Amino acid sequence: MKAIFNSLFRVERLIGYALVATFLFVYLWNPGPLELARLKVFDFYQQAKPRPIPQPAAKPVTIIDIDEQSLESIGQWPWPRTVLAKLTSNVMQMGGIVFAYDMVFAEPDRLNPASFAANVNGLDDATKDKLNKLVSNDDVFANVIKRSRVVMGQAGRTSETEGTKGPPASRSVGVRRLKNGAALNQVVLSFPSIVRNIPVLEAAAKHKGAGFGMFNAIPDQDGIIRNVPLFFAHQKKIFPALTVEMLRIATGRKTVAVFTDAAGVKEVRIAKGLTIKTDKEGRVWPYFSRSDKDKYVSARDVINGTVDPAMIKNKMILLGTSAVGLRDIRSIPTERDIPGVEVHAQLLEAVLQKTYLERPNYAAGAELAFILFGGLIMIVLVPWVGAKWTGLLFVVTASTAGGLSWYLFTDQLVLLDASYSIVSTLLIYTTMTYVGYAKEEAERKQTRDAFSKYLSPDMVKKVAGNPGELKLGGDQRDMTLLFCDVRGFTTISEQFDAIGLTSLINKLLTPLTNVILARQGTVDKYMGDCIMAFWNAPLDDENHAYNGCVSALAMLAEMQPLNDRLEIEAAEEGRKHIPLKVGLGLNSGPAVVGNMGSDQRFDYSVLGDTVNLAARLEGQSKSYGVNIVIGEKTEVQVKGLATLELDLIKVKGKTEAVRIYCLQGDEAMAQSEDFRNLEKHHIQMLESYAGQNWEYCLKEIQECRYLCEPFGLDGLYDLYETRVADFKANPPGDDWDGVFVATTK
Repeated sequence: MKAIFNSLFRVERLIGYALVATFLFVYLWNPGPLELARLKVFDFYQQAKPRPIPQPAAKPVTIIDIDEQSLESIGQWPWPRTVLAKLTSNVMQMGGIVFAYDMVFAEPDRLNPASFAANVNGLDDATKDKLNKLVSNDDVFANVIKRSRVVMGQAGRTSETEGTKGPPASRSVGVRRLKNGAALNQVVLSFPSIVRNIPVLEAAAKHKGAGFGMFNAIPDQDGIIRNVPLFFAHQKKIFPALTVEMLRIATGRKTVAVFTDAAGVKEVRIAKGLTIKTDKEGRVWPYFSRSDKDKYVSARDVINGTVDPAMIKNKMILLGTSAVGLRDIRSIPTERDIPGVEVHAQLLEAVLQKTYLERPNYAAGAELAFILFGGLIMIVLVPWVGAKWTGLLFVVTASTAGGLSWYLFTDQLVLLDASYSIVSTLLIYTTMTYVGYAKEEAERKQTRDAFSKYLSPDMVKKVAGNPGELKLGGDQRDMTLLFCDVRGFTTISEQFDAIGLTSLINKLLTPLTNVILARQGTVDKYMGDCIMAFWNAPLDDENHAYNGCVSALAMLAEMQPLNDRLEIEAAEEGRKHIPLKVGLGLNSGPAVVGNMGSDQRFDYSVLGDTVNLAARLEGQSKSYGVNIVIGEKTEVQVKGLATLELDLIKVKGKTEAVRIYCLQGDEAMAQSEDFRNLEKHHIQMLESYAGQNWEYCLKEIQECRYLCEPFGLDGLYDLYETRVADFKANPPGDDWDGVFVATTK
């Protein structure tokens, strides 16, 4: 008996008991990192098996997207309320069940006639009087709302000074407290203030077929939205979520019923056969799918009436935005970057399909039992039967627990976390048997971490796999090179001291570098305000030309938000803001890439004629008045993008002429009618230029000027107009080959 007692309380087993007690305590304490880790496990489940996207005919929701094409066609946001009135009217006429705005109209339309009269100087009294008598855009919008099944958006705010206080605009929530049921306003998320729509719109939406919904979606500490509150409280009044109001109106109900018990919210009954199970705080955990672009339609098409009617008829409609300048970015377990409006769309689909996740009350008890059982098994068996057989038992136990967790998720949509018990059991096992190994592995990890500070992650992997490659030399590859330089940087730099200039450079290079690295690029070096990068090394990239070009476009897109931030900083510091503008050059072809330098110091870099030409093309971007210049070998590989031929040119330092192009935009731009019209006349302009048909060339230049307004190519046509004028005065002769000889880099 004494021997058994001594065996059960050996030092290593005491350590094991202490670990089990610690793991149980940590589980009951449930600190933030542990909760986040558990959520990440549930995220993995949804990533591994996302909710299936419904078939087109079965999709209940359509998102009307204020996308880039809509902004280009209709104008900058916010649009006049008359446009929104037409949009809403078209949705209703095409048979939309209910139309919800994932936005709030908290201010009057800035384009109201009366506002125009008050803010424009120089108008005579008669004109002002006529404008003041015109119906406001807000009234036009309100009149459409009065006849439509709409849900107006509202937003809760955490600041007492923000928003508009007051009771709900209409009561659409009925609370039914079961025995000892909690008060709903005490268990749901509460906001001290609410941003609401202007009175004329709010009054218009008080009719039977309309409502008001909160579109707040609260992310977890890591920025990911995993659950959505169905109700919010403000001044002890209850406000429904946007999706709840949509379901209420879609089912023709006057109110929805919320049932509470002693723990909190139990369920929500929208209509007969449509009941939503929630957690005690009234939140739903949707089973998320991958982002479904097929449920999006462009707002432009709806306004123009060119949208497929099947996308609107008998659908619940949400209005949101994916435009770069307006994007309401959200992250969900299955997607890192989606428009926020899709969160509401996915919640609606999950509710209607009854595919929302649950974490029942027994989950915590089962997880605690896993921890205790697994830990005690390891403590008892490791000293008795050894690490080998206990390790096999651990594999079986962990597989059973993990398999059960996966089964409950896939078959019952129940969230049960086996990861913490598996990890705790594994830690007990490894602590008791492999202390020495753990110490050795920690030392290895420290070495890898230190080494990674000197080489890029890709190169660390490559060198670790083959240390013999850590030598001078290189090999030839077909690559794409990119050079990016800031225009007029000398003038800009005169405003800063050394520290300020360094900070400015870092603010510029950081987002541009992130764009390159996100698209399989390698940054070769920084040369002051210049970036040199390449694709297809050290890792293979079959689409290196395309990835280089879309990176260049993305780098241009990063400049506007960067300049916006810098302008704010300049205003705060009381200095003049000069916007940063970049020019880019790309070229594809053979180049030698590898470790270059001396035996004592070398860099992983690239050299060759392809590299030199890419640098020259970047220099020509300013001469031709374009942002991105690409070589012919690059252009051949990106036929789907929007490109225009610039010239046949001999760059400085080259004896042979090369054909160069400007890169204007992506595939969507290339297919747009505006670009195709410009491209047709641009080609005719170049053909007449090469054929010395100067009068026809000038005519085509004028046509191109008219068509190029959305593309910012006035500088290019200024250049050709000047050349044609010179050639008319001094004809180049019959033997002229159309080649322009550049005199500057």
